[in-house]
Amino acid sequence: MQRVQICISKTIFVFMNYAINLLSVIPMRKEGAHRSEMVSQLLFGEYVEVLEGGDDFMRVKCLYDGYEGWVQTSQLTPVDEVLPTDLFVGHWSDRLLVNDQYVPVPLGTPLYISEGTIVAGRHKISHSLPPSALWHSRIETFRAESFLKVYSLYLNTPYLWGGKSVFGIDCSGFVQQVFKLFGIRLLRDGYLQAEQGTPMDNLLEARMGDLAFFNNEAGKITHVGILLSPDQIVHAAGKVRIDRIDAEGIMNVDTGKRTHTLHSIRRIID
Repeated sequence: MQRVQICISKTIFVFMNYAINLLSVIPMRKEGAHRSEMVSQLLFGEYVEVLEGGDDFMRVKCLYDGYEGWVQTSQLTPVDEVLPTDLFVGHWSDRLLVNDQYVPVPLGTPLYISEGTIVAGRHKISHSLPPSALWHSRIETFRAESFLKVYSLYLNTPYLWGGKSVFGIDCSGFVQQVFKLFGIRLLRDGYLQAEQGTPMDNLLEARMGDLAFFNNEAGKITHVGILLSPDQIVHAAGKVRIDRIDAEGIMNVDTGKRTHTLHSIRRIID
């Protein structure tokens, strides 16, 4: 890890380049102001690289997906190391201990130990979650049973622009978080995800786990979902829901109305 040291009157100030979020879920904003729109979130335990410091807000880059935004400075904890993990909270929500105080955390929260205590900055993080509450992304393979278990936990989560947790989520955040739990790293926004994987010619070639992208009238990709089959899709639109899909796009099963125009299909899992 890189550090910058400045010596003033024999006092050494060390500026750390990395920090961690130790709150349930916090917003990343487009600009450094509370009124600025939320463009993404950081889950508990996610690391950032600090790009630009400030008393109230700092500009950071999420180390998981490279996404940049502004985060309230007081909501981050400087750290001197970044730990890897393939272990996550596998329940809809649970609780971890930070300095012996409970913090509620959502599904997909990264864990760095299966039990015990780790230190992040001046904070001690611990948990006593049972094995059934842990999700090992390196062990869990993408198959019908495991996929159903994951996306079902997100069903009826309200749509939230920039959200990526079971407390509120957007379409690309939902896709990213589901695939994260199978060890597949996707970028944050739909138009970026549309450059990943392998293109499919049409829905007839599609299978469970393929991504379907949708465009607006200008042809810009504005929506993404995960195919359950060539005629069914799970996606975040109003809430995380299952709808019908055909060659034209998505049909809302509750209203019968066409809601999204199909742009393309990408295969993420070979």
